[in-house]
Amino acid sequence: MGRSQETFNKKEVRSKKEKKRKEKEQKRLARQESGKKGSLDDMIAYVDENGMITDTPPDPTKKKKIKAEDIELGVPARETEEFDPIRKGVIDFFNESKGFGFIKDLETKESVFVHVNNLLEEVKEGNLVTYEVEMGPKGPSAIKVKLTK
Repeated sequence: MGRSQETFNKKEVRSKKEKKRKEKEQKRLARQESGKKGSLDDMIAYVDENGMITDTPPDPTKKKKIKAEDIELGVPARETEEFDPIRKGVIDFFNESKGFGFIKDLETKESVFVHVNNLLEEVKEGNLVTYEVEMGPKGPSAIKVKLTK
């Protein structure tokens, strides 16, 4: 007599598959007996007037009329503060041979580029100056720079 070709592991795998198939069949039969099929009506959710998700449809008597003109699209305009376009700062760095430097703003502590063409008077490092800011090709740039006394 020959030995069986099925090893213990093969038998174990086959029995697990059979058990799983039977459990699946039992679940399917249980769903059929309960009569609940998961219809579309069971899956619909509603949002009430407070933004909460519910399973009951909203009450039509609680509807509010909204005029289309009252709806604002986009970001509401912020109130802009009026600020003085003339700023004060100190010459932080200035290279006379190359004709440019930087002004350190006294309020914001930002460095603003300044070119010799935008100077109204001669300046040196450490001088207190007044200037206006204009957007240059590479960022903010100081114009109308003059010494303050």
